[in-house]
Amino acid sequence: MPEMKECVFVDAIRTPNARAHAEKGWLREKRPDDLLRILYKAMFERNPKIKPEDIECLFIGTANPSGMQNDIGRLAWLAEGLPFSVPSQTIQNQCPSGMCAVMDAARSIMTGEHDILLAGGVEDMNKVPMGANMDMPRDMLKYVKLEEIPMGATAEKVAEIYKVSVEDMTDFAIFSNAQAVKARDAGKFKNEIIPVPGKKEDGSEFLMEHDQWIRDKTNREQMLAMKSPFKEGGVVTAATSSPLTAGAALLLMMSREKADKLGYSYSYKYKFGSQAGCDPSVMGIGPIEAAKRLFKKTGLTPNDIGAYELNEAFASQSLVVIRELKIDNPKPPFKKVNTWGGAIALGHPLGESGARIIVTLLNRMKKDYPNEKYGMAFLCGGFGNANAVLIEKV
Repeated sequence: MPEMKECVFVDAIRTPNARAHAEKGWLREKRPDDLLRILYKAMFERNPKIKPEDIECLFIGTANPSGMQNDIGRLAWLAEGLPFSVPSQTIQNQCPSGMCAVMDAARSIMTGEHDILLAGGVEDMNKVPMGANMDMPRDMLKYVKLEEIPMGATAEKVAEIYKVSVEDMTDFAIFSNAQAVKARDAGKFKNEIIPVPGKKEDGSEFLMEHDQWIRDKTNREQMLAMKSPFKEGGVVTAATSSPLTAGAALLLMMSREKADKLGYSYSYKYKFGSQAGCDPSVMGIGPIEAAKRLFKKTGLTPNDIGAYELNEAFASQSLVVIRELKIDNPKPPFKKVNTWGGAIALGHPLGESGARIIVTLLNRMKKDYPNEKYGMAFLCGGFGNANAVLIEKV
């Protein structure tokens, strides 16, 4: 039987994230499979030693695998005219789907089943709306209240239980956008973003090189005055929530042995992953338990982690995760968490995000935390799933 191997990240790329809107989204004329195809092509162009036929399997996550996203990993591969011989798995686990894909790929390499894989995630929340074709089991309603399941409702409940103020949520959103602007303007995303032809709101064509949702200017007073669309008298607003988004992310992963044989350089390896569940009516707190399980299994503590990428589904749940785990300051500015901005500014294309935050974590660690040994990416998901991934410098 094969011995356990190390799994290294050789390359990590993504498309820019765009508004998921039929008239205003910059990628409105691109299908989700088009976005994935662009990344397939770019990955081979950036890594010419690897040919498409060398890929032993594809692991692609999407939160809503229906319509244009049905078996999207395989169908996008076929649409690009790539070899029939390469098998695939399209993985669904709500928001953690892309991270599950990376975790499954890493485990496959570490157990010796494969040596060269592509893993990632993709989602277009306009062309395949949230919950598309979903039919929930009736007996589930014996145990959960249907009105508490929608994402906005969960964010409001978390804010109420943990007493998160609208002022703190607003400052969190302002920080996310400000950090994203700084990172974008400093060119920090250039190594991870593959430019994609797009269309601006007025219909003019251009090359999209950065995320559409980043707000260059924020007005705190206007943000504080916004009303909640989720609850009468609520505190969670559009300004403190991740928006509807389209985007894709992809990672080239290899056994360390294979990467060395091919002469590839790399900086980080997959060290460990964990999954956890929680009450779906407070799904945003799931990363707390996922992180605790990871720390318990590895013997690490929050202080051992040099940088964190926490998916910002909502400011309320993000603040609670940061505070309960004590991984950074209780409110911004943050030193370790999302210092290039997060999903409130960059967008949250559901099944893509779990892979995207790993892509960004790898680049953040290399550029801004080169002496740190560990980094962590983690996120919550609909119906109470949560995942965490630990990377280690090699």
